[in-house]
Amino acid sequence: MKKYISKFHYLTQDLPHRTHIEQTEIACKAGANWIQYRCFSKDDEDLIQEINQVASICDDWGATLILTDHYHLLDQVDAQGVHIEDMHANFEAIRAIISDEKTLGASANTLTDIQRIDASGVVDYAGCGPFSVTKTKPNDYPLLGIEGYKKIADNIVELGINLPLIAVGGINLEDTEALLNTGIYGIAVSAAVNSSDSPEKMIREFYKKIY
Repeated sequence: MKKYISKFHYLTQDLPHRTHIEQTEIACKAGANWIQYRCFSKDDEDLIQEINQVASICDDWGATLILTDHYHLLDQVDAQGVHIEDMHANFEAIRAIISDEKTLGASANTLTDIQRIDASGVVDYAGCGPFSVTKTKPNDYPLLGIEGYKKIADNIVELGINLPLIAVGGINLEDTEALLNTGIYGIAVSAAVNSSDSPEKMIREFYKKIY
């Protein structure tokens, strides 16, 4: 089942001054139509309560809600899918749990990762990164940069892979045009929006660059 995948993914994050609910409200009001809820600071009971509040906001604005990793909660919340950050996950097993109706995204850093994701036949898109240095998510994966995405984008065309690639990790507004020119499908951002003086304005600016 082919799923709709937005070209702009907004990721919430654990912030001391703004809740995930507030981040979602800001993003949806600014026009974001794809919200990825990314929280690792709460237990399941608190997650379910907050996700349902976030889901209600997304429903009001017609935005897609994706959970980071917490696929075991999908039967208790109103979300449209999950994004799995574990690059060694068993995607077929996860798909069997969440059903074909839900969107399934997966993280990648290399062409080999993308080939594995594509070969599973059950993943709808790949979040590929990091582009640059990011403090949102600690990792030691090689930074891809513009040239890294260009090489990967060219390779997947040669291999006949049709998986939408979403660039992620340390992306700022000024990087958008060059990234899209590499042939990738879209971008995902978190800190670029959440750390800006005006998150609403920043989201609108990203949309202008992408669409």
